[in-house]
Amino acid sequence: MRYFRLTEAQQLLPEVERHLRDALFYKAEYERVHKDIEDTLDRIRQSGGSRIDPVKQAALRTEREGHVRQLQEAMTEIENLGALVKDLDIGLLDFMARYQGRDVCLCWKMGEDGIRFWHGEDEGFRGRKAIDDDFRENHSGEALSGDTEGGAPN
Repeated sequence: MRYFRLTEAQQLLPEVERHLRDALFYKAEYERVHKDIEDTLDRIRQSGGSRIDPVKQAALRTEREGHVRQLQEAMTEIENLGALVKDLDIGLLDFMARYQGRDVCLCWKMGEDGIRFWHGEDEGFRGRKAIDDDFRENHSGEALSGDTEGGAPN
């Protein structure tokens, strides 16, 4: 797991956001094509077996699979940058950090102009706290080897 200082995570936001927007686009495209496929199958079931255009259905399935691959690639890029996607639908991401001897999350949601909040690893979005001077001065970004519970951050 990678730990970030606030400034490091902030610097990555433009690139992470670009991949997140790509992921949202490919997710929406997947859902659109999947709906087209499902609508066709529903029409067949309701009519007792209509004829379908197999070439069109194969093309739709290929397109859907392509969107899945592109979505997976965008998510992998986000992960490779060190961000954790918490809720793709609302564009919610965390970057791990250390504060007061424990793992915490630098929390960012698409549309916010920067990382302004943090929360404990088990608190989630509802537990967000504003990043204050104490947090800025006392959080750390490097992985702490041999750190014990309640140990001071570097």
